[in-house]
Amino acid sequence: MCELFGVNSTEKIQLNGMLKEFFSHGIDHPHGWGMAFFYGNAVSLEKQPEASFKSKYLKQRLRVEIAADNMLAHIRLATKGNMDYENTHPFVMRDNSDRTWTLEHNGTIFACSALDPFVKLQQGQTDSERILCYLISRVNEAQEKEGRPLTRAERFHLVDEIVCEITPENKVNLLLYDGEMMYAHTNYQNSLHSSRQGKAILFSTRPLTQGRWELLPMNTLVAYEKGKLLFKGTDHGNEFVDSEEKMRLLFLDFASL
Repeated sequence: MCELFGVNSTEKIQLNGMLKEFFSHGIDHPHGWGMAFFYGNAVSLEKQPEASFKSKYLKQRLRVEIAADNMLAHIRLATKGNMDYENTHPFVMRDNSDRTWTLEHNGTIFACSALDPFVKLQQGQTDSERILCYLISRVNEAQEKEGRPLTRAERFHLVDEIVCEITPENKVNLLLYDGEMMYAHTNYQNSLHSSRQGKAILFSTRPLTQGRWELLPMNTLVAYEKGKLLFKGTDHGNEFVDSEEKMRLLFLDFASL
């Protein structure tokens, strides 16, 4: 299982301590690491298809002060897709209004026909990238229909609709940033936490030592802007529960990497 970390705040906060702790979990998630920092609609993406605890670059990077008001971080335990740069999170795409969307995912899509057409269009092999490809296609369709960029509310309701569509029988823990709002979702028990720290809301798969952490609401998309909750979506009820058959499929996928 991959791990996610995210920050959404009204002001920059110092992150070195939490990132060092988060990336130390790479011992159990050795197939890649990544970070995304945001400057308006621009994204600074840093990632490598190697274990975070082995990365000389990351070790040096964490020695320099890191402060951000919005950022995403990820460590990968591969279930689909080789250990390649193209399969390392986060993933970034622009819609036809030039809005940048950045997604990281912890989970597995076992079956979802809506995502199948993007297998040949994506750069890598992960189901995570496929989710973002599908999302961008839906955003572009909606904007073409409206003849204008989508509003915050329209973007949220569309992402909420997509989450409801892709979650049945699939594990979909994700953090998503659209340049203004940060979306968070989990449908797997005890696998995504949040922490209110001053003017910031932070997300982490596992609670970190700094701050007080609580479980994110299950099966319900939420979106924050500048540390404040803006939208809460549909309680779709599509909780993912491990089964012997799904674990067998995961083992087969992993063995083929």
